[in-house]
Amino acid sequence: MAYNTFTSLWAPPSVNPLTYKALSVPILNPFDSYGRVFFFSWFGFFVAFLSWFAFPPLLTDTIKKDLGMSQTQVANSNIVALLASLLVRFISGPLCDRFGPRWVFVGLLMSGAIPTAMAGLVTNPNGLIALRFFVGILGASFVPCQVWTTGFFDKSVVGSANALAAGLGNAGGGVTYFAMPAIYNSLVSDGLTRHQAWRVAYVVPFVIIVVISLGMVFTCDDTPTGKWSQRHLAGTDTPITTTSALERGNFSSGATTPKKMQEKVQTGLDTEAQVDSSRGRVLEELVVAPTWKETLQVIFSLPTLSLAVLYACTFGAELSFDSFLGSYYSKNFPTMGQTKSGEWAAMFGLLNVVTRPLGGYVADYVYRHTKSVWAKKIWLTFLTIVSGAFFLAIGLTNPMSEATMFGLVAGAAFFLEAANGANFALVPHVYPFANGIVSGLVGAFGNFGGIIFNIVFRYNGTDYARSIWIVGVITLGVSALQSWTRPVPKEAVVVARQ
Repeated sequence: MAYNTFTSLWAPPSVNPLTYKALSVPILNPFDSYGRVFFFSWFGFFVAFLSWFAFPPLLTDTIKKDLGMSQTQVANSNIVALLASLLVRFISGPLCDRFGPRWVFVGLLMSGAIPTAMAGLVTNPNGLIALRFFVGILGASFVPCQVWTTGFFDKSVVGSANALAAGLGNAGGGVTYFAMPAIYNSLVSDGLTRHQAWRVAYVVPFVIIVVISLGMVFTCDDTPTGKWSQRHLAGTDTPITTTSALERGNFSSGATTPKKMQEKVQTGLDTEAQVDSSRGRVLEELVVAPTWKETLQVIFSLPTLSLAVLYACTFGAELSFDSFLGSYYSKNFPTMGQTKSGEWAAMFGLLNVVTRPLGGYVADYVYRHTKSVWAKKIWLTFLTIVSGAFFLAIGLTNPMSEATMFGLVAGAAFFLEAANGANFALVPHVYPFANGIVSGLVGAFGNFGGIIFNIVFRYNGTDYARSIWIVGVITLGVSALQSWTRPVPKEAVVVARQ
């Protein structure tokens, strides 16, 4: 298969003839339509994360002193930044199902870019807290990022595609620890005062976000068949015509294979033998606008909630670490200073480039070889349990040796971020027709976990070790409680909808 060859990294991918989804991920080929969507998915999320977490690197010292902020106010600003993302992630999931992930992606980027550029207007702590709320909208871009890649890549590789896009995107949270202090220091060297420099620095992420948004608008498609309204076009010569779907206007009775896509369909498949099952397979993966009853079914099902609470522990912990890790290093190793402690804290986020994709890749690997979604579930649960164990080790030992501290944090990052990738390798299997809702809910719970854990940090003040072992206990408890739940609904959703 294409995903086993090294050339698949840049070669135009073969395409599933039933769904038009790619059977490999052309990471190094932005000229191919699938590669281009992949590039803008991860890079759009990357710049969103870079801007979303652009404040903590300078908040440890520069901004905190300039605005006269207390430790409590700093913690409140971190919580508020996550709160906005939590709320918007809930909304963006259904919006993706209705309007398509590309336009939702662009809207979120532009909505967060404008307040980012307005950092120069902040004059007091409350102003910064309010500003960070609106900048937090950028964090919701994760949802359309994952929904977009899910719509372009086959289930056999979707875990890798989602994990790669999210992993490379999450790295923006690490790069910003290098980028923002570097921009700030450069502006100070050019003659600006400390008061002016940090404000001007936030114009840079604003410009980058605007450029990427325009690239999405003018160079990418909503779906493999073109516009979002054309997503009903099937990958077979047999029109998709189901009564229930036609009544709701989600399919076209005259849908046929677009000629331009036939050239990319993988050869060697017994197409005739697949015709009888093609309708069910395409319907299963086709995103529609669910009714309220279906939405509630999706939200409150155990498979969805299981993934949501696990993501609350893993991504939620990552968000809280991104906010406090630099301060934790500064406390235990005061000779580091703001810049060096920030650079070491950046390593936690930068590991996403390797660890999150690895989690998704292994999930795909075990799925292809076992043909069981349970294999993905077991892999995810294992990663989450080991993450909790690392949190306990860090919190209970409170390392005062740099080597021990950095080693334990790197171990925690490895399993934690791999769990994030494994989670969204499983998400597309749960309710494919409502993938936006599932992605939005699970993504929102990640922010919900971040808020809960940031509150834990807030009320423990600078006793970071105590906060971390509390996070570990919660993570282990949640992992054990959800381990028995099914990874997907018992009945096939497509059958229930026909």
